[in-house]
Amino acid sequence: MIEQLTVFLENEKGRLAAACQTLADAGINMHALNLADTADFGVVRMLCDTPEAASGALKAAGYRAAVTPVLGVRVPNVPGGLARLLSFMDEQEANIEYGYCFSVNDDVAIDVLKVDGDSGIEEKLTAAGFEPVRPEDIYELD
Repeated sequence: MIEQLTVFLENEKGRLAAACQTLADAGINMHALNLADTADFGVVRMLCDTPEAASGALKAAGYRAAVTPVLGVRVPNVPGGLARLLSFMDEQEANIEYGYCFSVNDDVAIDVLKVDGDSGIEEKLTAAGFEPVRPEDIYELD
């Protein structure tokens, strides 16, 4: 599992920019960002180089932030790459709460999934030929 930074922002102009500036000022590098909205809040999910330090910097600036374990899996960056992974997850009866993807290059994408339960899913993925992302592949261990 890898660690994702989750930040809750008021749905107001400039809040995302201010949160990102807070991270920049703290020397935190973001690798991926996903933004979803609700009626009152935006939910920002990101991968960054130092998730615990990022959470601390945001909390010190008055933001609601938390570090959440998520599953990252490398898949071929081709049509059907995600579908194959999701079919496998369905066969394992894994409950996926949410997910997002990003391309690393023309050949590889990383799919990030919040999976409910099944602490052995990484081993099952590896045995099935998938490549889970290791923490040291995404961020500095802090």
